[in-house]
Amino acid sequence: MLIRLSLIATVLFASAPSAEEREEDLGTLNPEEMTWGNNIAKIERGETDMALCASGYLMTKSGDHETARKIFEACAEAGYTGTMTWMSYMENNGFGGEYNPDASAEWDRRAAEMGDPVGKFNHGINLMRGHGIARDETLGRMFVDQAAADGLSVAKRLQRADYDLDEVTPDADNWRYAPSF
Repeated sequence: MLIRLSLIATVLFASAPSAEEREEDLGTLNPEEMTWGNNIAKIERGETDMALCASGYLMTKSGDHETARKIFEACAEAGYTGTMTWMSYMENNGFGGEYNPDASAEWDRRAAEMGDPVGKFNHGINLMRGHGIARDETLGRMFVDQAAADGLSVAKRLQRADYDLDEVTPDADNWRYAPSF
């Protein structure tokens, strides 16, 4: 009887896959889901989707600007225009990197060219101010008008204020937009 049990145990354990073999067959056992770590891993694998891109907002609002920047950059490069305007915000405020008005204006321009109403509005304001891009008030108003035509209420508000930029931005930011000469 002891020999029979020993023989059965040997057959069972010899044919059972190792933990490594099971993981290869089944994938990662008990993977992270809906975590920042999982989102970062997806970005590192080159994956993007709307929910993943939106998670960058939570990360930057929590103060994890470095992670938010990684997510926003990957999503912006994948064509998500909303993340382009968030990259502009990050660049314009020095979140996760140095303050960079040129890069900020470039992200807004890219979003505008892809038809994003917020990108059009921001690009228009940048042009009107000459912030991070050569000043061109006429072209700037054109972009604001396009954003208003797209239904963006803040763009309509700026039109009603005869394009007075103090209407839509706090005067506390005027130092940033003043000529540097």
